[in-house]
Amino acid sequence: MTADAELLTVPEVMARLKISRSTVYDLIRTRQLASLTIGRARRIPAHALTTLVHRQLEQAA
Repeated sequence: MTADAELLTVPEVMARLKISRSTVYDLIRTRQLASLTIGRARRIPAHALTTLVHRQLEQAA
């Protein structure tokens, strides 16, 4: 699996972005952060974080 295809857990996303669990789920719920469900587990592709950050930076500019 390449770094781009890496799947992250919600706690890993929380740690990388330094945000709360509820904020991660809000981003997922509002479709700002792509995710998938495998069984009962929520996973976020690492590239989705990059996309989110780039989008936020473009909006801030």
